[in-house]
Amino acid sequence: MCGILAVLGCIDNSQAKRSRVIELSRRLRHRGPDWSGLHCHQNCYLSHQRLAIVDPTSGDQPLYNEDKTVVVTVNGEIYNHKQLREKLKSHQFRTGSDCEVIAHLYEEYGEDFVDMLDGMFSFVLLDTRDKSFIAARDAIGITPLYIGWGLDGSVWFASEMKALSDDCEQFMSFLPGHIYSSKQGALRRWYNPPWYSEKIPSTPYDPKVLREAFEKAFSKPSTGILVLISLAVFKRLMTDVPFGVLLSGGLDSSLVAAVAARQLANSEVACQWGSQLHTFCIGLKGSPDLKAAKEVADYIGTRHHEFHFTVQEGIDALEEVIYHIETYDVTTIRASTPMFLMSRKIKSLGVKMVLSGEGSDEIFGGYLYFHKAPNKEEFHEETCRKIKALHLYDCLRANKSTSAWGLEARVPFLDKEFINIAMSIDPDWKMIRPDLGRIEKWILRNAFDDDKKPYLPKHILYRQKEQFSDGVGYSWIDGLKDHANKQVTDAMLINANFIYPENTPTTKEGYYYRTIFEKFFPKNAARSTVPGGPSVACSTAKAVEWDAAWSENPDPSGRAALGVHASAYEAQKGEIAEKIAIP
Repeated sequence: MCGILAVLGCIDNSQAKRSRVIELSRRLRHRGPDWSGLHCHQNCYLSHQRLAIVDPTSGDQPLYNEDKTVVVTVNGEIYNHKQLREKLKSHQFRTGSDCEVIAHLYEEYGEDFVDMLDGMFSFVLLDTRDKSFIAARDAIGITPLYIGWGLDGSVWFASEMKALSDDCEQFMSFLPGHIYSSKQGALRRWYNPPWYSEKIPSTPYDPKVLREAFEKAFSKPSTGILVLISLAVFKRLMTDVPFGVLLSGGLDSSLVAAVAARQLANSEVACQWGSQLHTFCIGLKGSPDLKAAKEVADYIGTRHHEFHFTVQEGIDALEEVIYHIETYDVTTIRASTPMFLMSRKIKSLGVKMVLSGEGSDEIFGGYLYFHKAPNKEEFHEETCRKIKALHLYDCLRANKSTSAWGLEARVPFLDKEFINIAMSIDPDWKMIRPDLGRIEKWILRNAFDDDKKPYLPKHILYRQKEQFSDGVGYSWIDGLKDHANKQVTDAMLINANFIYPENTPTTKEGYYYRTIFEKFFPKNAARSTVPGGPSVACSTAKAVEWDAAWSENPDPSGRAALGVHASAYEAQKGEIAEKIAIP
């Protein structure tokens, strides 16, 4: 991942302003330690901190069209750049960078080209001929982007809030699937898939279609879910640097690793980096993830790297984690901390890119609270809400906790075509039906249940959902709660609504994280970038209504799904049952 900062239309274009932009851009250097670039045109500045993944030798940014009248700074990867270049044969390309196509697409099609991009991206483009500019973010918000406004009328864009929060009067998270045009002075949505309206789909389930859909996120055009998944993975093997897969041993990361291991042998990168896939896992010693990941790695034949951390090491990293991920959301911090620690270890091995399994739970209703979905309509509407909010939760975590160490995370499950196929399936097939032997994400598991050439061992393929913050070791969350209880008094929590009237923390753990966040990001605009509301096992506030017991136990851990998780908070089961029974 790279880091971008753009300041457009500021009053001051002095050397002091240029120096200030450079200073603020340095706050993003962890995202792109390989090179720094800055383009200044009158009162407009586009800066870039580069993490070189594709074309490391000539792909420095900002990038330009032929006569340098169009300038673009990009964070992300455009997986179909070679196909797009075929449509731009009349244009002259200066680099092998996948992102250079953006400048030429703008020349060819104007502002209406963003939907042609297949990838993860945030970019700002300046047309120096009329000083107009556009900014856009990928469909789901895999890459982060913020927009801000200065008192002098300037408009700011940055990969992370820390680069603009001090100099902008107001700022917010740039909406995924949107484009900002200076000519219109507003955001508009460019991503308009059929599922976005939340209308209930009716396409029958076909396991072959689903499996091909995922394989396609790795590879070349084809049909079927299995192929789409494989292709989704294959296309994300576009790299000129060492890479690997984050493997927790859960269903999603295990499928990504299994498909990547099969695809690698036939890919171009195998010639450069070898055909044996590297996999990485972290956990407390003896944790569920470490055991499962090792078994998967042995089964699919990867070179596996296992990292350990202690609860105290995680606690010691909390301030740094919150500074980097820029949120006070409890479940995001719980999961980001081990991922942050693991990313540092991975980068120390010389790896610069990893594949990860985010997005599957949102698409297929994989969180344990989906067991309580009352009907297929509410099930589907909840998956739509979860996908739309990914940029505030799992995408934010996966991107910022890895980018903190100059590591790029790619997410095959969030391939646009795969999402469209998966979200077109009649949600009745996604419903959890114990009477029919269907557990959470059954349609995905079934699609890869191949007896002739199995992708995974059966018990891994059908392993119960384990949230990353739980799977690294149950004592991790318990240790965080104990630590927060020592830092926050009862009186502090009682008066929390006076200290933090917006998104008031309801637990000592949430209060503790909020105090750290406010230290780094004290402005009202900053705290408004973080979502709020009750949650059980990562549910939205709406889904908490599915079970009366959940309102008594609003914890985002999967173990809060009482009566569902095999290791639910046992002590609370009886207590809550008694409360519900009292008239």
